[in-house]
Amino acid sequence: MRALPVIAFFEDDPVAARYFHEVQRFRRIPFPQAVMESPEVECIVLLSREHFMDRHYAQLRVPNVRVLALSDRRFVDPRNDGAVYAYLPADVSEVLLDRMVDNALDHIHLVHTRHEVNQRLAGASQEIHELNQIGVALSAEHDPERLLDLILTKSREFTASDAGSLYLVEEAEAYAERRSLLFGPALGGEIETPATPDHPRRLRFKLAQNDSVKVAFREVTMDVDEKSIAGYVALTGEIVNIADAYELPAGVPYSINRSFDHESGYHTRSILAVPIRNQKDKIIGVLQLINAKRSRNARLDSQAAIEEQVVPFTAHQQEIVLSLASQAAVAYENSHLYDNIHRLFEGFVRASVTAIETRDPATSGHSFRVANLTLALAEAVDHISTGPYAPVRFTRDQMREMRYASLLHDFGKVGVPEEVLVKATKLYPAQVEVIRQRFAFVRRTLEAEVLSSKVKYLLEKSREEFLAAEPRLDGQLADALRELDEHFKAVILANQPSVVPEGNFDRLLDIRNVQYRDLSGESKPLLSDEEVRLLSIPQGSLDEAERLQIEAHVIHTVSFLRAIPWTNELQNVPEIARAHHEKLNGTGYPYKLSAAEIPLQTRMMTISDIFDALAAADRPYKKAVSVERALEILDLSVKDGELDPNLFEIFKGAEIYHRWKVEAQAY
Repeated sequence: MRALPVIAFFEDDPVAARYFHEVQRFRRIPFPQAVMESPEVECIVLLSREHFMDRHYAQLRVPNVRVLALSDRRFVDPRNDGAVYAYLPADVSEVLLDRMVDNALDHIHLVHTRHEVNQRLAGASQEIHELNQIGVALSAEHDPERLLDLILTKSREFTASDAGSLYLVEEAEAYAERRSLLFGPALGGEIETPATPDHPRRLRFKLAQNDSVKVAFREVTMDVDEKSIAGYVALTGEIVNIADAYELPAGVPYSINRSFDHESGYHTRSILAVPIRNQKDKIIGVLQLINAKRSRNARLDSQAAIEEQVVPFTAHQQEIVLSLASQAAVAYENSHLYDNIHRLFEGFVRASVTAIETRDPATSGHSFRVANLTLALAEAVDHISTGPYAPVRFTRDQMREMRYASLLHDFGKVGVPEEVLVKATKLYPAQVEVIRQRFAFVRRTLEAEVLSSKVKYLLEKSREEFLAAEPRLDGQLADALRELDEHFKAVILANQPSVVPEGNFDRLLDIRNVQYRDLSGESKPLLSDEEVRLLSIPQGSLDEAERLQIEAHVIHTVSFLRAIPWTNELQNVPEIARAHHEKLNGTGYPYKLSAAEIPLQTRMMTISDIFDALAAADRPYKKAVSVERALEILDLSVKDGELDPNLFEIFKGAEIYHRWKVEAQAY
């Protein structure tokens, strides 16, 4: 019950004392005893002299005190004057005094009410701000596991809950799929009760938090039924708000499992459980909060602490948590949508890479290995503390950009003619076969010419002369055939590509100068000028026109990647991929970019790309080299100013070759 207001005066103030006994509706107490005895009670002070204000100014300037000055003139000191609620004449009538006292009390009430409203408004503003912050945090988090943890954490913070748990509703199909993944026949493990037609949904105990005791958490599932609070909420969609879990209201279908309390020494008292509904009003989970506390930082490590700190969840908290649960549902569904989109795009990327490698089986696994090597190098750059790249740190999105750029860097090969893409030697197989048939024709011609010479000799000479000349003729044929075979071996050897520029092709010119007669009797060179030109390619298996076709795969890649509507986080994928064949000294292709135009991410991918191309399995146009030889070749490129020397040193120092070897053997 609210205490009666106080009317007070100074005992040595005769003017005020004269009116003191007339005010009947108040307790009458001398000042300052009035404030000392009841500091929170509304108090009206009557005084007539300014010196009373001087002596008790601090006590008179409190929110629940109002001063009525019985004086015909204002106080001299502005400070004292400002502390006076109203001046009344010394001979004021009792009626006017009574009315002025009522006005002063109303003013106290008004100030108090305004203060309370401001406090509630500030609290509401703070709540709105916190809810907005939570909404932003939920919207920004796309990882489902971290999102669930964030939902429970923020709900507990907002309600000062000591503990909480989160459950997800699983449909029969999703449950069966998850169970198959977790408990397949080869994996063993605990077998949970499956969903059945009678119980098509299960409730998965997904997360638990507790500030006072350590929770030995493991995921389990339970029926969606009325036996448990979480099951009841998931089944009915009703909110459960319990003040004391050990004294449940009569008639409720659910009960409390006290085993955790008994095993841990914890005491569950107040409980708030709300459904988590999505935009379609479907219940997708249950948020359960335990033990609302007076102080958020208090620990419930004793029965005394529980008695002192634990309070029921208020209706306002219930409303806020329900709002949070709605936000959580939207965020969780969005995270699943984001995850599905991500998996869809991952599938698209993998299918694209598979399409590339189907056209060029010799490079199977190359794009995946380059991506893994590039990310491993990026992680190594992240961890260095010296050198020009010590300040560099890559964000999660930047790592994803590098991965996609590395996986798709060769996609443009779909636009390169397949015969050029898989060309293993300097000559196409059909060209080699033409040369083989030509050499076979020349061989048969030489044999036929010698045989004709033998017949003619035998007809024109005696048998003895023929037998004497026959070894010479056979020797000439053998020498000619041996020379022809050596020429063919030289052609086959020259047809093999080399990793680095090398080769002396003068022998090819000598072979070209060898003449034979075709069926029409026309004299022809053993090798054509075109064949000599192709066999004289100093490095690799492609001539200039074919090389331009291969180099055009970068342009095709860029065109393809720029046609994809990348998000802002991945918008640099095309630019990273476009420069993977560029060199720091400007000798790369197809754009002849300089060092300043080549992104750091691309520089890392280029090193990884060349390394894998050198050291991975044999390709049609080259044999694989050892890791050591691959590093030597890369080192030559560094010395020629083609590759970044600092990144190459990090690449050599990073222990990623063991993992690379395992991946290379998998393809």
